[in-house]
Amino acid sequence: MSADSITRQPFQAEVRQLLDIVINSLYTDREIFVRELVSNAADSLEKLRHLRLTETSIFQPEEEPRIEITTDAEAKTITIVDYGIGMTRDELVQNLGTIAHSGTKAFLQNLEAGAQAAGNVIGRFGVGFYSVFMVADKVSVFTHSWSEEAEHLCWTSDGRGGYEIEAVSGQSRGCRMVIHLKDEHAEFATPGRIKTVLERYSNFVPFPILLDGERVNNVEALWLKKKTDVTDEQYNEFYKFIAHAWDEPRYRLHFSVDAPLVINSLLFVPRENPERYGMGQMEPGVALYCRRVLIDPKPRGLLPDWLRFVKGVIDSDDLPLNISRESMQDSALVQKLGDVLTKRLIKMLETESKSDAEKYHDFYKTFSRFIKEGVAVDDKHRDALAKLLRFESSMAESNGLTGFDEYLGRSKDGQKDIYYLVAPSRSAIEAGPYLEAFKARGLEVIYFYEPIDEYVVSSLTEVAGKRLVSASSDDLDLGDAPPAEGEALSEEDTTALCEWLKTTLGSSVEGVRAGSRLVSSPAVALQPDGQMSPQMRAMMKAMNQDAGGLAKVILEINPRHPLIRKLAHRDKTGDELAPMIAEQIRDNALIGAGLLDTPTAMLARMEKVLTAAL
Repeated sequence: MSADSITRQPFQAEVRQLLDIVINSLYTDREIFVRELVSNAADSLEKLRHLRLTETSIFQPEEEPRIEITTDAEAKTITIVDYGIGMTRDELVQNLGTIAHSGTKAFLQNLEAGAQAAGNVIGRFGVGFYSVFMVADKVSVFTHSWSEEAEHLCWTSDGRGGYEIEAVSGQSRGCRMVIHLKDEHAEFATPGRIKTVLERYSNFVPFPILLDGERVNNVEALWLKKKTDVTDEQYNEFYKFIAHAWDEPRYRLHFSVDAPLVINSLLFVPRENPERYGMGQMEPGVALYCRRVLIDPKPRGLLPDWLRFVKGVIDSDDLPLNISRESMQDSALVQKLGDVLTKRLIKMLETESKSDAEKYHDFYKTFSRFIKEGVAVDDKHRDALAKLLRFESSMAESNGLTGFDEYLGRSKDGQKDIYYLVAPSRSAIEAGPYLEAFKARGLEVIYFYEPIDEYVVSSLTEVAGKRLVSASSDDLDLGDAPPAEGEALSEEDTTALCEWLKTTLGSSVEGVRAGSRLVSSPAVALQPDGQMSPQMRAMMKAMNQDAGGLAKVILEINPRHPLIRKLAHRDKTGDELAPMIAEQIRDNALIGAGLLDTPTAMLARMEKVLTAAL
């Protein structure tokens, strides 16, 4: 070929600038160049597919759409071939030698200004293509356009000063790119290395990818298919592939929407929760794709952190990305995408909870921690998540789960609040004094057992317009008490006993009062609002944190209880045993509340009381 047939041109200034950025700072992982070049090849094949609908004359129509990749470790080369739309001489100059798109130029201008790029340049051939020069010291692109009359051409560059275009012969339709690797990146000329990259990023490219003659992408992009065209077996196999799982999923959500965004998604809820077994916090499990090309396998900030147990794929055509496809530019749009998916997942779980309560309860026992975490931290979705909470209660069967809807359906007419208790176990709650007033009035109390429940109830202040109120609260108004057995102290004797108890117990209690909540217990310890709960105190101590010293309580006595009536009589006679009995009643109440820090003094006192009693 004569020198006259070769066109030599320098790169446009913006291209040189772009090359410098791409090679030196833009991409964090050099293997990305494989993804970019395969994506460009797929774009070329897709354009040809659309062109066939309008053009009757196509160069080499018999060539089937496919991407062929060949490695040569000895020569340190990779060859990538597509049989797509190809390029003319002008298109080679425009796509590989200049920046013809204002969005790309604006990207560079914004970089110069130190701002985040705003242009959506994904899929534009002349952008991702330049990533090849991170690993190559020479690239040749052999091409023939789809038109019969087009030239056979070769574009060559070392990625520095410029490029050459020359006429050649015998080219197939599409592009054949020969990449000469730098010595330090010769690893990419081995089939194993390229296969790993293809399986990570390009598994769902819609055209066959052949690596050294063997097809690599054998998994279908099920999220783009109609649900009626996918079998349960296909769903399960896809889940095992995408989640690296061995079992089958509990639930799946396959949906597509066109507004407010174009979204195609296939999400799964696993059967097991590895965090239960002390394996540490999971990373996000939903991979982000754009037009079947992997953008981020573990995108943070797309879905709320409490949804990290969900596995699957999200594919959105509308997602703007920066030039490297490695960081999302439009946070508002990403938030909108995340909101749509989160609402869909919550709605799916709500529907499943109603259609098969037993199956949902099994899910909840495994994944309740995530739902509760969402209630505690996710202001936007808290009310919707509250419908997914399940718990035991004083009216639910032992160890059976119920929800707020069922609770409210059983609540009494005129009941203004939802009552709950947090304790280590059901037996601890039912052995304590706090339920007595509620059982006597036929009011249901929710049981919570986990430390995280403290955060749940403090965040979820009301449900369906009704407040969540602790059954151990010191300012409960439960209305008139039902008729009580036994004679009560007179009002005068009750007042006198309360004053004596406050004097006797001193600063260990904030106050002493009579109340109507108790039925069979002599006294109960109540914490004023704003104080740290017993469960929170225990958590703080377990972490060697300051729990705030001794808990301050209000001692509420039951003036109908025989022990209280007899104590009032002993007080009047000046019995020396009376102060010890008063202290024991206080400590018993503290034990019932989970607030007695050191029982040593109580045990010594108990021996004296027993000795006196005998």
